[in-house]
Amino acid sequence: MPAPAPCFTAFKKPIEGYSLPERFTFPFCYEPHPLSELAASQLQQHLLNQQNWQHNFGLDNHGVLNQHPEAIGKMFGVLVVRKQSGELGYLSAFSGKLAEQNLLPHFVPPIFDMLTNDGFFLGGSVPINQINQQVEQLECDPQRALLQRQWTTAHQQAQDELEAHRQLMIQGREQRKQQRILAEQSNDAQQLRETLDCLAKQSVAEKASLKQLKRKWDVNLNELQAQIDAFQEQIDALKEQRKNLSNTLQQRLFSHYRFLNQYGTEKSLGEIFRLTANPVPPAGSGECAAPKLLHYAFQHQMTPISLAEFWWGASPKSEIRQHKKFYPACQNKCQPILAHMLDGLKLDDNPLLHNPAQGKEIDIIYQDEAIVVVNKPAEFLSVPGVNIQDSVYTRLQQTFSSDEGLFVIHRLDMSTSGLLVFALTRRANKSLQKQFITRGVEKRYLALLAGELQQSHGDIRLPLRGDLDDRPRQLVCFEHGKPADTHWQLIECRDGFSKVYLYPKTGRTHQLRVHCAHVEGLNLPIVGDDLYGTKGARLHLHAESLSFDHPYTKQRMTFMVDAEF
Repeated sequence: MPAPAPCFTAFKKPIEGYSLPERFTFPFCYEPHPLSELAASQLQQHLLNQQNWQHNFGLDNHGVLNQHPEAIGKMFGVLVVRKQSGELGYLSAFSGKLAEQNLLPHFVPPIFDMLTNDGFFLGGSVPINQINQQVEQLECDPQRALLQRQWTTAHQQAQDELEAHRQLMIQGREQRKQQRILAEQSNDAQQLRETLDCLAKQSVAEKASLKQLKRKWDVNLNELQAQIDAFQEQIDALKEQRKNLSNTLQQRLFSHYRFLNQYGTEKSLGEIFRLTANPVPPAGSGECAAPKLLHYAFQHQMTPISLAEFWWGASPKSEIRQHKKFYPACQNKCQPILAHMLDGLKLDDNPLLHNPAQGKEIDIIYQDEAIVVVNKPAEFLSVPGVNIQDSVYTRLQQTFSSDEGLFVIHRLDMSTSGLLVFALTRRANKSLQKQFITRGVEKRYLALLAGELQQSHGDIRLPLRGDLDDRPRQLVCFEHGKPADTHWQLIECRDGFSKVYLYPKTGRTHQLRVHCAHVEGLNLPIVGDDLYGTKGARLHLHAESLSFDHPYTKQRMTFMVDAEF
């Protein structure tokens, strides 16, 4: 008999009218099943009403965002399940910790609770934390800071004195040159020999004095550096010790995270990631909602029916997460784990393997011996992808075959429609590439935003980098991101939507989509944005205008194509 499942929650409303899905949710790209939406709605009501714990989600008592500066949103998940008795209900989970805890009523427990008081993780963390304190003390030691200042001052003083001595040597060299010229003009051989001998001795003395000065400062600086190095050696030794302790603790932790599948097969994190491209599991692996939910279901012999994960509360500063919106499981941490856990389950088809360009045609706007300009339809790859080869590039290759080839100058997201230019010769490619690099190309996009803007224009500067845990998403990152600048101009607001022109000054991946959706950007996602907003019939983003100098004639060319939305 399976153990009791106190985390199972029955539906509060009749579900006889709901049909069950034929297959389980493909967790990395899905539309939530109506039963998952019902479960999510019920869980959200519980989050608003429960009184057992407190967490600042940035919501008022009615569940409306209040933009509290210290608010932290959280990803939650619901798994619709069928018990052995046939009863349908759902399980709930949160990613990571909630209210500084791993275990809370109503939610499934973690795969492994590292925060238990008698657990090895807390005990193993003690010496690591002690080393952290020692490292911090050494790095902040006043004596170390004093030595570094003394070395910097001495080094600058040494440079100044050596440079002053070199200037004196230059002056002495010029004076000796004049004395040598005068001695040569005297026609007195004896005096010339004596003068040259004296001048040579002066030169040798100056060089010896320079060497002596260098030696003095080298000794001084080396003594200071040795004392600084002694501090650094202690710090490096402690860091190496910390690294070894952390690796040992991490490996032990990986072995305790063991995941079940429907066959009752268990695999640890180490086993799961061992054969992947990154054999060391990323931080937080196994702490997401989806693995917790599936593991609990298999533990209690429940059949998974459908899965959904949603964001609750304020958006984080780096990611774009909208309150109550559904999101797929992350790729980097969850994909290897869920591949094991979902083994044998019939899943929905992966829509990422479907070619959305099938049956669509490309409009060639302009062509000559140097370039070809096309209007790319929405949901059409610019260049071949990982799973789909059909693209604008491959289509054009079939039409424009030459000895030099077809050259990709820039790209549009698969979901973005609009103007693309390709080069047909190396000369044209070099010219266009240079224009893009030097920002000689002018681009204007048209976008429809989900909400009404209050200002007429502005500039957005939010640096971007790829989300290593969830590609192809992009993050706003002021520390490691690449500069990304966008100018925008409001065209009109109507019926709760805003139509805008977007002028990207840089060309980062998903730049316009992130700059529109991010809370520090326009805070209004583009309509139909399945990554940063809400999926729709299409992404309402169109590369409307493109201007550049022709690679051969150098004449300015401007192309425009109206959007189909």
